[in-house]
Formats: sequence, C-alpha cells, structure tokens
Amino acid sequence: MSDDSGGSSHSDAIRAISFSADGILLASAGDDKLVKIWKTDSWRCIRTITSEKRVSAVAISKDGLYVTFADKFGVIWLVTLGEDGEGQVSADNKPVSIFGHYCSIITSMKFSPDGRFIATADRDFKIRVTVFPKNPLKGAPEIQSFCLGHTEFVSCIAFTHLSGGSSFLLSGGGDSTVRLWDYINGCLLDTCHVKGKVGELAEPNETEDSNLAVADICLTNDGLLAAVAIQSLNGVMLLGCDHVDKKLSFLKVITMENSYIPTSLASSSSADLLWTVMGASNMPNQAASQLLTRVRIIPRFKKDLLASSDHSPAILEDSEVPYGEKLLLALQGSLDISKQEEVLASVLAALKVSMHKMLVKKNYSEERREQRKRGRNDKKIKK
Repeated sequence: MSDDSGGSSHSDAIRAISFSADGILLASAGDDKLVKIWKTDSWRCIRTITSEKRVSAVAISKDGLYVTFADKFGVIWLVTLGEDGEGQVSADNKPVSIFGHYCSIITSMKFSPDGRFIATADRDFKIRVTVFPKNPLKGAPEIQSFCLGHTEFVSCIAFTHLSGGSSFLLSGGGDSTVRLWDYINGCLLDTCHVKGKVGELAEPNETEDSNLAVADICLTNDGLLAAVAIQSLNGVMLLGCDHVDKKLSFLKVITMENSYIPTSLASSSSADLLWTVMGASNMPNQAASQLLTRVRIIPRFKKDLLASSDHSPAILEDSEVPYGEKLLLALQGSLDISKQEEVLASVLAALKVSMHKMLVKKNYSEERREQRKRGRNDKKIKK
C-alpha cells in the first residue's frame, strides 16, 4: 500500500477500519491520531486527516461521500470526500464535529444499509441511532432512538441487510449478551446469553467470576446467520436471526485449535467465506518474524451451513486460503504454526490486556483527576 496523500504513515496501533458499501474506499484509523482514506483498486492512500485525539471508530457513508470517525472523548467528526474530474479527493475541508457521546469512548460505529442512520455504541452501555441528513454539515443531527439494555460496555454492532424494506441491529457487549433491536424505535426484540451457551468451552478460570465479552459480530448477506467472536472462546458461535419472529436462536459453536481465539470477523460475500483473525500489535520483546497474527477461514458461511450435517464445517487449510502463502506470510510472519504456540499464548495475553485498557474505566483519585485536568488545560493554553 502506497501513500500519495502527502501525510504521515500510520505509526501506532490501528484501532478501526471500514470499507465503503461499494468496496471502492477503505478508511483506517488508530492511536497515531491519523485517519487515512485508501482507494482499493490501487491500494493508494488518497487522503490523510489528522485528529486532535486518538481515534476509536471509523465509518464511510452509504453513498461514499462522507467519512465519520470518533475520538477517545466520544466526539463524532465528519469529513467530506469531494472528487474533481480526475478522481482526486479534495483536501480543502477539515473535520467537523457533528455530535458526541460526552466523554464516553465510542466502541463501534456503523451506517444503516439504506444510509439513513448512523449507529454509535459506547462503553457506557448505550447505543445511539442518529438520523444522517442529506447535508450533514447543516443543522444538528436528529436523534432517532437510544437502544438501552446492555449492563456492560457495548463492544460491537452490526446491521442486518434490508429485507422487505426493513432491517435490524445486532449488538454484543461485556455483559455476555448478543441483542436484537428494532433500532428505529429503540426496542429490544430478543437477547441471547452467550455465557450459558459456551461457558464450558471457554478457557479455564475465565467464566467463574467474570462475563465473557462479545468481541465481534459478522452477518451473512441475507442477515439470517450471525457469527459471534467471544472472549476466551477458541472458535465462533453461530446464531440464527429470524426476521419474521424477530428472534435469535443458538445454532452451534465451531471450535478451532487451542490458543486460537478470534477477535475480528469479516465475510466475503462473493465466496461465502467467514474470515476470522486473532492478532496483536506492539508486543514487547518479540522479533518481527514471529507470529503476531493468525488467520482461519470457515467456508460456506450462509444459512444452510449446518443443514447437511451435524458436524462442524471444515476449516480451510493454509494451502486453501485465497491468495495463498503470500498473504499468510505477510499477516502471520511464518507458516510453521506448530512452532508458534508460545507466541500465540503471548498474543492472547496481550489481547486481554488491550481489551481491559480500552473498555474498562479507570478510577482515578480526586487529586489525580485534578492533575490530569490541569495538564490538559496547560496544553490548550500553550496552543
């Protein structure tokens, strides 16, 4: 991937990526306070935006004209992507704040399938659904609803695709639940308690005194099947999503090898593949050639996945992965997985620490709070 934007390259952990609906654009953002826009046909960066604070979520509007990103204070910023006749993105506009969650970290941000709404989830148990106007730079965005019911941080959200003119919202959180919402009216339709379904399959000592946080949710194109990644579960849970009865149903847990715990999920609609990724960045005392990421792919990711057999579907071997060894070498650093168990364990430990730091609130003393407040104010005065 090359950079034609004239901006800096990513230099710290990337916390969020998002493709446009047509797959032409990709946005990436993270702890280096950079939001970068890429063209996927050439994999060149065409725009670099600098945020005042670290970025926790990013999304591209349905029509591909706007990029929104959230900073660590819960403020949502918007950037207009205007192209000239040569297809270049203009850089004469700056990010504009459009709304916020008031000092609560945004953990996930998605546009609805029809582009009319933008949903934002935070670590204070809330999901906000906001009307996304045709001209978002004029006037204050209108709140459509709040989806309230989670009792811990909301870690991920996903829209089902339009079916009969309507869609639903799924959410997962630190309270070990996946919830189905009528997001237009903010109504909770159904709840699946994942801890009771996968507790015995999770790592020992993980389920006794704590919840199993839902890490990610991925839906099939028709929205009838959901894959769920869960903290400490070496595999993925499959849920059925009934759009008529508005219910979630537990289907199966697809288990994978020990120490492999997926943290990110994505589907490839053209090939019905479910991509699962486990990884960590900036790990101390690890050589660059050692495994920091592991990729596993589940084929036939669609509603009839389990129709023909009670057995779990096969996981693709490394030799069957699309784009082959070149991709795996770039992502994993090594193809010899048998020698990487120790590093996988280190990755798992790093992921647990990362999730804790990202989503669990720090309790500062009153004196420490005042020191931090004075420090921020001093920086503003210097500017």
